[in-house]
Parts: sequence; structure tokens; C-alpha cells
Amino acid sequence: MQNMNAVKVAQKLLKDKVKQASLVLDATMGNGSDTLFLAEQTPPEALVYAFDIQKTAIEKTREQIVQNNWAHKVHLILDSHANMNKYLPDNQKLDVVMFNLGYLPGGSHSLVTKAESTVMAIKKAVARLAVGGRISIVAYTRHNGGQEETLAVEQFVSSLPQNIFTVACWQTINHVNYPPKLYIIEKMRGEMFEGDTSF
Repeated sequence: MQNMNAVKVAQKLLKDKVKQASLVLDATMGNGSDTLFLAEQTPPEALVYAFDIQKTAIEKTREQIVQNNWAHKVHLILDSHANMNKYLPDNQKLDVVMFNLGYLPGGSHSLVTKAESTVMAIKKAVARLAVGGRISIVAYTRHNGGQEETLAVEQFVSSLPQNIFTVACWQTINHVNYPPKLYIIEKMRGEMFEGDTSF
């Protein structure tokens, strides 16, 4: 299989949901590839939100979005993904959320996603996920702090109640140099109690 890397696999596993989505989120904008994927694949009336803490990421992503005529549906937010609820439309569920952890490709390796804020953002995304919605998380262990972040992510997603969520993990197993892990979360049914975010 060509291009069988974690990011491409994530897009393939999300694509059918993205095509029917109303509200989607790129939680780690980076160079904008996932934001562009979401903008291209969602229905015309869908809303796309993308977060990053680096102005460079905003600038690079905006350039792609404008060039491809998607500016009308994409909201680029210069803030931590942990603060997503400050910006997302009230009372609207998320259909798809994408996380691509680590550092900005081509940017400083000292500016990376952190375990605490990443897990907080995943918790908020899980709490707002629509029934049938999916979250993808591509986690890297090679950079400083990456192993701790991946472990924190895996511990949290593994604890999600199986009567509500299905969580899977994908990874190439014959590659050296710390291949990334892909986690996919799908919400199978509603919470036992509406608004329950205790998990």
C-alpha cells in the first residue's frame, strides 16, 4: 500500500464521516494539511475550526485555505486546543476531530504539544462528540516529551467506557525510528446521563 503512514490512514478512516459532517475540528493545525482535508471533504455548509499556538502555522494554513477558496467555511484560531469550547458554536456537537501531535513540521522542535493540554483537549473533544462521530490522534514518541505525551493519551483513551466508545490503535510494526501511533475513537451511543463528562 502506498502512503501507508499514520496521517494518511487517519484521513482514510475519517473520510466517510467527514463527508457528512456539520462541525469538524483540526486541533493541531501545523502546516494546514488536515485543515485543508477537512475543508475539501466536508459539505459546503459545514464549519471547520482549526487551532494552533504558533502564528507561523496560522499563516501557512491561511495561505492554503485562501488559495483553495475555502476561507468562507474555515475558522483559524490562534490559541491552545485546550480552549476549544471558547470558540466552538454553543450546543453543537463535533462530528470529526483530528489531532496530529508533536512539533510544527519545519519549525522548532522545542515547541511541541504537551501531555497535560493535549489530554485536556481530547477530553473536551470527547465530551462534545456526536454519536457516530470520530476522533483521530496521531502521536509521536521520538521528540523530547513525546513518549510521555503518547503514554498519557493512551492511558486516557483506554479508560473511555466501552458501552459508549470504541477505541482502536494502529501502528506500523516493522519500522524503526519510533513510528507514530494512530488512535481512533468512535462514539457508538449517547452518554448514560446527558452532559456527563466524568470520564
